[in-house]
Amino acid sequence: MGKALSEAYPVCRDTFIEADRALGEPLSRLCFEGPDDLLTLTENTQPAMVAVSTAACRLLASRGLRPAFVAGHSLGEYSAHVSAGTLAFADALQIVRRRGRYMQEAVPVGEGAMAAVLGLPVAEVAQACAEAALGDVVSPANINGGGQVVIAGSREAVARAGERAKARGAKRVVPLPVSAPFHCALMRPAEQRLARELRALSVRDPSVPVVANVDALPKRSAADAIDALVAQVSQPVRWEDVVRRLASEGVTTYVEVGPGSVLGGLVRKIQRGATVVHFSGPEDLGRVEALLS
Repeated sequence: MGKALSEAYPVCRDTFIEADRALGEPLSRLCFEGPDDLLTLTENTQPAMVAVSTAACRLLASRGLRPAFVAGHSLGEYSAHVSAGTLAFADALQIVRRRGRYMQEAVPVGEGAMAAVLGLPVAEVAQACAEAALGDVVSPANINGGGQVVIAGSREAVARAGERAKARGAKRVVPLPVSAPFHCALMRPAEQRLARELRALSVRDPSVPVVANVDALPKRSAADAIDALVAQVSQPVRWEDVVRRLASEGVTTYVEVGPGSVLGGLVRKIQRGATVVHFSGPEDLGRVEALLS
């Protein structure tokens, strides 16, 4: 993950060197070589994803390709704020490592769960969760668009909500292999711990607006940006609303930066006719430059 970029472009190589120094350990080696069982630990995955995304964003910026808006899904909002200059790269790496640890520690392993509900409107999913809670926690956690809503909460409540969703007409309910129930009320202890640290950082107003997960509003001040990052720990990611906000601002072309291409697929479903290109390695650069030139 990120190795080809590092080998091909000095700006990317320097980004990984900076990441290693910031964390005091060879994150770059973990990104490039694994092993996967260490890379998939959330306290490693989160800084690794930010490092790879930042390397790619810096390369695009070095080519004169700069966005009018930025946004990211969940953890990706941190990468968006590094790109916009709100957060220093080193600070972002350190804070997301702790974010992963705090979220994992908020709920004992095995007690929480998440599941993707497919083919059911979000209002119906929310109602299924309300019916299934029975004093436990379960709620929409990712409102992704394209008929996909992820729910999160206690394991038993998520299972009950999945059954209620199927009874209401969901096409499928797919349990997700996650280590904790992210973006729900069970994450409030993690939110409280992270809030203190986020608010102690030295931050800047974003150089371009960052559309936030929690309310789909463009954040133009450092204070508003930090408030949104704090709130997103225990509140749902409203990705469908984020894309609709970007569309309302006149955005028609999207570059998905970093590992994976899921978000681009969601954008195409939400905003019909949008142009979406993925950038994660050297083989993608020519296509991105041709599109944006």
